[in-house]
Amino acid sequence: MTSKEIRELSPTEITAKLRELRDQLLQLRLRKQTGQLEKTHELRALRKTIARLETILNEKSRPQVAAA
Repeated sequence: MTSKEIRELSPTEITAKLRELRDQLLQLRLRKQTGQLEKTHELRALRKTIARLETILNEKSRPQVAAA
């Protein structure tokens, strides 16, 4: 999911997507611990996507500062 796609979402949609991705990350971590995960690069990609979502959500929730 790119930053451009994320910016088009509403804050409630971003929150829902965050919950979904965090659950997915938990499942991947458990699979890695049991040795069932072959594509370990997915963990890093998922963490980066979660960070993007959190950053954009934080930008949207912050009050807009008037440019002076």
